[in-house]
Amino acid sequence: MKIRRRLLLAAAVSLAVAGLAVPAAQPAFAASLTEVTSFGDNPGGMRMHVYVPDNRPANPAIVVAMHGCGGSGPGFYSGSEFAGQADRYGFVVIYPSATQQAGFGNCFDTWSDAAKRRGGGSDPVSIISMITYAERQYGGDPNRVYATGSSSGGMMTNHMLALYPDVFKAGAAFMGVPFNCFANAADYPPGASKCTGGSMDRTPQQWGDAVRQAYPGYTGPRPRVQLWHGTSDTLVPYSLLQETIEQWTNVFGLSQTPTSSDTPQPSWNRRRYGDQVEAYSIQGAGHSLPSGGMAAAAVAFFGLNGTGNPSTPPSSSPPPSNPPSSSPPAPSGSCRVTATVNAWNSGLTTSLTIANTGTTAVNGWSLAFTLPGGQTITSGWNATYSPSSGQVTARNASYNPAIPPNGTVTIGFQATHTGNAGQPTGFTLNGNTCAS
Repeated sequence: MKIRRRLLLAAAVSLAVAGLAVPAAQPAFAASLTEVTSFGDNPGGMRMHVYVPDNRPANPAIVVAMHGCGGSGPGFYSGSEFAGQADRYGFVVIYPSATQQAGFGNCFDTWSDAAKRRGGGSDPVSIISMITYAERQYGGDPNRVYATGSSSGGMMTNHMLALYPDVFKAGAAFMGVPFNCFANAADYPPGASKCTGGSMDRTPQQWGDAVRQAYPGYTGPRPRVQLWHGTSDTLVPYSLLQETIEQWTNVFGLSQTPTSSDTPQPSWNRRRYGDQVEAYSIQGAGHSLPSGGMAAAAVAFFGLNGTGNPSTPPSSSPPPSNPPSSSPPAPSGSCRVTATVNAWNSGLTTSLTIANTGTTAVNGWSLAFTLPGGQTITSGWNATYSPSSGQVTARNASYNPAIPPNGTVTIGFQATHTGNAGQPTGFTLNGNTCAS
């Protein structure tokens, strides 16, 4: 009996690797991670592992899931939730293993000249070979290919979306950096890098141009982008989330002002820019993503969670406007403002949560406050800010003018500073003092 079980198991595994469905009359065995040793052109010298769920459609979607520096494909398979999502929704997962060193060991090449050119060689070409293999071997759908990854894998996610927009439908980058952030191999190790040193600040146009130059002349659709970063990440600074937002919103021709924002989970602050870009700030998280259901959120963003459609925000709103002059003032003492500052060398982001503690709704609001000396606002979200320093007034956007009783609105901004990274003070909502 034991010998018969072993023979049945071997037969089932062989069929799964070949991309064939196991007949329903046979016993059901769980899929397993399989290494593919010959998958095509491999200038990056990478290893390929693939997870093919037993239950899948004839033409399954393909997700490329990439590890961080020092990791491996099997390690990311074991340490993330993408295989479990594949079992649930029937897509194939490719787990590449990087072999480049660049100081940390086993990092995906996002620094070399070859890696920055479409078809130039190194890891990006190896990854495309893996995708082509999965399409051929498992019937993978070339119109449903997605990229995701953590740290170095998150960096490579943005990298692949820039180089191969015709291959990928969408991507979810955890703790990544913008495409073309690293100048060369000498700049790569995060501990000594200009990119991750905390002072990287290019204009949205510069970031967008880098992507456009990666595939000159391309005019087709671009992959949708989901970005994740912990606010307490010190290895890959949280400030790089804003730089990456600026890159992709510029590529899509979108405003730097989100079209919506919400809190899907208590520590997850999400900003959406049209239906092409969304960014998650994970409050208090360090260099430790994805975790706690984030893989499922990425799969939902891809549209692979059984609904057939990715989650989309409300349609784009008109530009932010000032509150109507007839808006009633907030009753004195009926508001509270909570400020959270995340600072680095010469910059910071500040998140402000405005709570209506009164019994009547506020319809149209302006929040006045004083910035510490030396701070200058460079960009913001969910409000308009004027002036950029000193006594500042934040006015509601067109999509968030109302604060119901016991309700809140969260806004925020990025600023430079000259040494004082303190919180704003002296909050007043529609002319009335708020607790803070």
